[in-house]
Amino acid sequence: MDKKANSFAFIDGANLHKGIKDLGWNLDYKRFRVWLREKYSIDRAYIFIGLVSKHKDLYIFLQEAGFMLVFKETTLDGEGRIKGNCDADLVLKAVVDFYEKNMLKQ
Repeated sequence: MDKKANSFAFIDGANLHKGIKDLGWNLDYKRFRVWLREKYSIDRAYIFIGLVSKHKDLYIFLQEAGFMLVFKETTLDGEGRIKGNCDADLVLKAVVDFYEKNMLKQ
């Protein structure tokens, strides 16, 4: 049986949000998810994001839009801003999925 590759997206949620805001834009996450599926055939779109209880409605919204959330415990930087620092987790998830052949359709 031939196995075909799945397409996954591994998104740093904080970087995406900050980058869009710095441009003065607002991102429609539902349409963004559809675009990822239609343009790039993304089967799974992971968003790596810091877990902050006051943002639970955002997390529910993102899941309903079709994203798979991977949470990271947050800390505070030297100026008291919340930091999730998901970069290493994102890379590790991508490597594990590749190594375990999770990116192949059965």
